[in-house]
Amino acid sequence: MSSISTGIAMKLGAALSSTLMLACVKALNGTIPVGEVIFFRSAIALLPLLGWLSMSGGIVGGIRTRNVSGHMLRGLAGTGGMYLSYLSLLYISLSDATLINYSAPLFTVVMAALFLREEVIFHRWVAVVAGFSGILVMLSGYLSFTPSSFTSINVIGICLALLAALCTAGASIQIRFLNRNENPGAIAFWFAVMTALTSMFTLIFGWKIPDSSQLLLLLGCGLFGGVTQILLTLSLRHADASLLAPFDYTTLIWSIIIVFITLGTLPGSATLTGALLIVTGGCYSFFIEHNRRRRFLVNRG
Repeated sequence: MSSISTGIAMKLGAALSSTLMLACVKALNGTIPVGEVIFFRSAIALLPLLGWLSMSGGIVGGIRTRNVSGHMLRGLAGTGGMYLSYLSLLYISLSDATLINYSAPLFTVVMAALFLREEVIFHRWVAVVAGFSGILVMLSGYLSFTPSSFTSINVIGICLALLAALCTAGASIQIRFLNRNENPGAIAFWFAVMTALTSMFTLIFGWKIPDSSQLLLLLGCGLFGGVTQILLTLSLRHADASLLAPFDYTTLIWSIIIVFITLGTLPGSATLTGALLIVTGGCYSFFIEHNRRRRFLVNRG
C-alpha cells in the first residue's frame, strides 16, 4: 500500500506543479511565441532534472538508456500533445479545449487495459467517470457548444483537442511502459531534450527577446515543468496508470486554490460541486485500493 500511496502523492504533486507551470504560461498572455515558450519550458526543465540526477547517484548513469525508440515515442507523444493543445485554441474557446483535454484520463484507462494489460477494476472506472463528470459540472456555464455551433472551424478545433488528449494519454502509457526497465531520470531527461530540440525549429517563425518579467515567467515555466516531469515519472513507477488517471483532474482544484490565495476569489457553486465530485471519485478509488491491498496482505500472511 505504501507504494500506491507514494504514487498518488507524487501524482498530486505533479498536478500542482503542472498547474503552477500553466499559471506562468497564462501570465505571459500570448506575448511570447508558443515555440519559444515550449523551448524554455523544456530547456530550463533540465536544471532540476540534472540536479535530481546528481543527487540520485550520478548524471551519466541516470540518463543512460537501452531503449532509444521507446524514449522517442514518449517524446513524440508528449511534444505532440503540447503543440496540438495550443493549436486547438486557435479554433475553439479555452473552456471547450480544457474540457476536451480532460478526456485524457479516460483514454489513459482504455489504453492501459489494451497496451499494458492492466486490470481496470470497476472502481477505477467509477473514479474516472466521477472526475470527468465533475469537470462537466465545473465548465457547464462556460461551454459554447450548441447544435448550430458545429462549423468546420469548430470541428477542426475539436479534432485537434481530442488528438492532444490522446497524445497525453499515450505519453502516460509510454512512461509506465518505460518504467519497467528504464531509469526514471532518463525518461524525464530525454523527453526534455527532445522537446527542446524540436521547439527550436520554430525559431524561423520569429522569436522575441523577453523582458525581465517575461523572463522570470519563462524560467518559472521551465522549473515547474521539470519538477512535474520528475514527479509524474516517479508516480507511474509506483502505481498503475489506470489508478492514477483520475488524479489528473486535481489540476483544476489546484487552480481554484491558487486563484483564491492570489486573488481572494471564491468559486461558484457549480465549481465547488464539480470539485467535490473529483475529490470523491479519487478518495473512493484510493480507499478501495487500500482495502484490496490489506486483504491481499492478510491472505498472504
